[in-house]
Parts: sequence; C-alpha cells; structure tokens
Amino acid sequence: MKNPVEEHFSLDGTNASWKNQAEDTHLSNASGKAYVDLDGGPESLALLTRAALKNGGEIDLLPSGQVAVRNVKSVPIEANGAKLTATLYEVSGLGYEPAYLWLDEDQQFFATTYGWSSTARQGFESVVPTLHKAQQQVENARAAELARALTHAPTGDVVIKNVNLFDSEKAKILPRQRVAVHGDRIVSIAPETGQTAPANAEVIDGSGKTLLPGLWDLHAQLFPLNAFMDVAAGVTTVRDMGNSIEDLTTLRQHIEDGTQIGPRVVRAGFIDGPGAFEGPIKVLAATPQEALARVDRYADLGYVQIKIYSSVKPELVPIIVNEAHKRGLRVSGHVPAGMVAEQFIRDGADEIQHMNFVFLNFMPDIKETRTPERFIAPGKRGADLDLNSPQVNNFIALLKERHIVIDATMGVWESTYTDRQGQVARIDQPIFDRLPVQAQRGIKAGGGSLPVPDDATDKQYRASYAKMEAMLKKLYDSGVQLVSGTDAGNGYALHRELEIYTHAGISASEVLRMATLEGARVMHMDKDFGSVTTGKYADMILVNGDPTTQISDIRRIDLVMKNGKLLRPAELYHAIGVQ
Repeated sequence: MKNPVEEHFSLDGTNASWKNQAEDTHLSNASGKAYVDLDGGPESLALLTRAALKNGGEIDLLPSGQVAVRNVKSVPIEANGAKLTATLYEVSGLGYEPAYLWLDEDQQFFATTYGWSSTARQGFESVVPTLHKAQQQVENARAAELARALTHAPTGDVVIKNVNLFDSEKAKILPRQRVAVHGDRIVSIAPETGQTAPANAEVIDGSGKTLLPGLWDLHAQLFPLNAFMDVAAGVTTVRDMGNSIEDLTTLRQHIEDGTQIGPRVVRAGFIDGPGAFEGPIKVLAATPQEALARVDRYADLGYVQIKIYSSVKPELVPIIVNEAHKRGLRVSGHVPAGMVAEQFIRDGADEIQHMNFVFLNFMPDIKETRTPERFIAPGKRGADLDLNSPQVNNFIALLKERHIVIDATMGVWESTYTDRQGQVARIDQPIFDRLPVQAQRGIKAGGGSLPVPDDATDKQYRASYAKMEAMLKKLYDSGVQLVSGTDAGNGYALHRELEIYTHAGISASEVLRMATLEGARVMHMDKDFGSVTTGKYADMILVNGDPTTQISDIRRIDLVMKNGKLLRPAELYHAIGVQ
C-alpha cells in the first residue's frame, strides 16, 4: 500500500532498542537473543538461521519467544553450467507454521519459495520449480501428520442433544433439539425429550449452545495454512477466487483425501490480461481466441465460475461471459480498467467482487484501476457520494433487475481505511492476545492500510468507510443479493465480516443465513449444504452462545463437524501456536 518503511535496531552492551512502523521498544538483558526484523526480506531469515545453527539449532528472540532450526533435506542443483547443493531449513517459532528457506553449502541464502512468489539467486531462477516441489513434499507431510492427529472420526453415530438449532431457512432458533448424524449425513432432527441414543453413539451435550450450518466464505485464495485456519474458525466451505490450477488441484485433493485439514473448495477460475499490471496467477487472455480457450479449460476442469481481473480488455468481457454462460459457469470479478460496474453488468457479469468497485461506478474519471488508485479514490471521494441520488438508485435498480450478487469484502475496506500502523488491526483485535508474538508484531505493522499523511485524510477515509457500510445496508434493503466473503487468509476474518454486516444494520439472524444457506444457494449447492436438515451433509458448528442475539458469539466455536468428522478449534489453534 506504499506505506513508508524505516526500521532501526541497536545494541548497547546488553540493552537492545528498536523502532519500526509498529514498535518503539527498549529491553535490557538482550544478550544472546535475536532481533527479528519486520522489513528485512529473505536475507534476514538466512541470518537468523545461521545464528540459531551456531547456537545449537535454537535461539531466543526479542521481544520474546524462541526459534528452532533443523536441516530438512538437500537437493543437488545445476543451472547455466553451475552446480551446488541447496539445503532446505525449517525455522519454527516465528508464526503459525514453520518458515522455510534454502541455503547453499556455505549457509548463504539461496532461495525461498512461497505461494505466488519466489526469490532465487540470480542465474538459478530455472530451478525454482524443483525447490518448490521438494519443499511442498515436506510441508505436505507435516500437514498430513496434523490431519491424522486432529481429525476425529466417530466410530458410531454422533448425537448432539438438547441444543438450540439455527434454522437457516427461516433465520430463527429452534430451542432444545436433538440432531443425529450417521456417517457423513444428518439422519434425524427432533425436539429433545431425553431419547435413548443408539448403541456406540458419541453423545454431545449442547445445553446452552447453538448448532449452526458450517460457515461459507465466498472470497478466498486458499493455501494450506489458511485452509487449516478456516476450519478452526468454523468455515467449512470456501469459494477460491484465484489460484494456480496446479496448486489448488493438489490442495483440494489433499483436503478430500484427509491429508490436509481444510474446508470444502468451490473453484472460480481467474483470467487476467497480460501486461505490467497482470495478476500473480498467469492465466492470461489478450485475444478473443485466448479468452475462449481459458474459459473452456476451466469448464473442462470442473470449475463453476470465472473471475475476471483488472487487466482484461473491456471488449473481451462479453466474449468471456457468453462462453462461460454457455458452459454453465457464473462470471464475476474486478471491474476491468477502462470500464465501470454498470457496463460490466450490462455485458453479462453475474457478480461484483469488492465494494470499492461499486463506488468506482460513480467515478468514471478514474480510468486506471489496476494501481492503488482503486483504493485511494474511493477513500478520498466515497464520503461525498449521495446514496439517495438518482444515479445511485438507478444503479441499484439495475443490480436487482439483473439479480447481481455483491461480494463486498467489507473487512478489507475497514482495514484499508481505518487501520493505522502501530495499532492492532480491527479484524485481529478479538484474537490478538492469543496469537504468537511474532504474528502480533506483523499485524501491528499495518500493511493493509493506506498511508494517512494528515488528520484531514484520516477523517475522510473514515467517513468513506462509513459510507460503504451505509451502501451495504442500502443494497440489502433494496433486495440486492449479498454474500459473505473476506479476501483474507486467517479464517476468523469471516467473524469480523459478519460483525460488520450487523453493525451496518442487518439483523444477526439474516447475516447468519447469508453466511450459510444463501452462500450455498448462490453456488447452487443448497441441495446438500447450507442448513442443518435431514439428508444433508453433516457440516455444522457448535457455538458456545447464541450468535443470533450477539453476533460476536460466532467466535466461540467449541466443535466443527465437516463430512461427519469432528474437529475441535482449541486443538487446531494450539497446533499453530494460538492460545
């Protein structure tokens, strides 16, 4: 987001001092401890690794904590006539899961490879896929071990007795119910009368608790860690809105075969245009022929939706839409640069991602939306938008007429416009004290918020975000379909998304229906999912409280059931260093 980066560390005897965008800290007795910088990049991880290895494989950290380093595997490397041996090191203790890096024979930095990006020594870029595959094998083995330990398969039926059941069809609570599960399906629901449970059944007392369908996050980019964290937060289904075909296929398969804890994955295929601003997923289309080919490949692979990104040429939008609809796929996306949301809809799109593109519809002079301007302009001008103006009302009427879905990702905009460096991000506040120390430091760095140079800008950004909440409520009141999506990677972001919807004035019961049954309906999966109904899959969460009266109770999940398997958030969080 172009926030300034400046970081200083000094050591005077045993007294350490450091200052960065999140901290201004002084500690005595720092001798023998390592400072983990926020902004140093992969070379600093190599420095930390060498220090730990020199210290017997472990080293204490500032301000607290400890890392442990181990040699995982070595791989012979050859590129451009040069040969060396790269060794993969696992660094545990910095966050939710180990960090990995590759060093050469002299323990000098060689490469890191994560998700969408890699860094490698110049001249050896061609070996990144080899390193990535070797590292994935290590990560997959760890994920499988966690899945075996933390997924509990019942030996008989599961009965949840005396529980308050959220009826997502009617958006109301049915008190004192008994729900029985056999295998992966719900087999009976009845009022609680103290019935005798079947032999060998696992009986769970739901007294004072609420049973809901598993939550749906309809805007995710899924990787192994956030797949794990989704389940810990009660998210049992996600719609992946942009990912490598190969990586998502592998991850989805691991989830399905039980070697990775994660939600059910609904796939949307990402298409962008080539150029300086192209997105990280390199499925690109510059011509009608390429656009048709990209849609057809996704359809052949079983994807159910296409997501258009910002660099797609406007003239390709109707071509993509027509082919996708012909193949039975929905179409959504960023509104491409050079067009506004109304044109995107009239060209046939079914859905819009992100509230900023709704606001940019009324700022047609903003032509370049592939840069941070797509964040800055709605922040500086959004507060001035008259939500009762004819142009806004006409646009909303068009949304309703065309049955357009809005995936607003409100938590993103709350962060963008109201979080500040050095403070705990709003999305993280309820769980912050439970997180690993180094994760806390990264959160306070405030990387998701826009720079705020003065008080006037601060005031304007906050007012624009408030107008976004008002727009959300107006869309809802006007009958426009909303879905719950986060575009975040920690599971619990969905809890904040739902809180924002209630803060905007939508009832908690309606918000919970939105995050369950309505999500399933939008994706035409409500025959099997989205409600606690006899015959449907046993995807449910047991909440210690009543989120229909206090939406924040959705954070108090005691048990997650997915496909009839039991997972306990307390155990899942403990496994990744969260208290």
